[in-house]
Amino acid sequence: MELNNKVIVVTGAARGLGAAMARRFAGHGCRLALVDLDADSIADTVAACEAAGGSAQAYGANVADEASVVNLFNSIVADLGGLDGVVNNAGITRDALLVKFKDGELVSKMSVEQWQSVIDVNLTGVFLCGREAAEHMIKLGSQGVIVNISSISRAGNMGQSNYTATKAGVAAMAVTWAKELARHGIRTGAVAPGFINTEMVAAMKPEAREKIAAGIPLRRIGEPDNIAQAVEFIFTNEYFSGRVIEVDGALRL
Repeated sequence: MELNNKVIVVTGAARGLGAAMARRFAGHGCRLALVDLDADSIADTVAACEAAGGSAQAYGANVADEASVVNLFNSIVADLGGLDGVVNNAGITRDALLVKFKDGELVSKMSVEQWQSVIDVNLTGVFLCGREAAEHMIKLGSQGVIVNISSISRAGNMGQSNYTATKAGVAAMAVTWAKELARHGIRTGAVAPGFINTEMVAAMKPEAREKIAAGIPLRRIGEPDNIAQAVEFIFTNEYFSGRVIEVDGALRL
């Protein structure tokens, strides 16, 4: 796909990976629809995208709510006149052990709320955005691209039963959608980041960051733009579809 002037949606665009992907797309002259729970929180990303040479419009939406997602994509298509790509990046964590015991006594266990809140945003949200994007792309004949942001945690990570389930799920959905949507000229893919230098990681104590980096074969934590580059590759390589790119410095969980 030639990216110039294409309409690209990025969810979870207020900061971190979403902001980095938005900036990279902006450098190609894309017209961006940037989505987060609160539209006001996207102001800095919008400004950065416009400075990079693209145009950007902020949208507030709850990706876990069907009506909100339907209205979101209707508004984007009406406002920007098309839809060429979507990056399903919005996600949350609510980490906890499945069960935690001490001295033979139950201390805590992952609550249904902790489980369901992550499922709602990270899995159902991706499903809803992918579904609405596909519908509009088919109606418009845009032969677009849908990318889901997974994680190397999809292989299983201690304390993240909820998160790992969603990240395995969004990777599998990308494979499924590639098979279903190829007849319409729509390609899909997923990117599975390792430890990336987002705001959450940057806020860690230096010794904790050093310990993480020491466990990565490349001996460093990745940068958000490394993930943006992988997403860019999926968009621009016309024969890529239905696969997951792991960007983790050779780390395997």
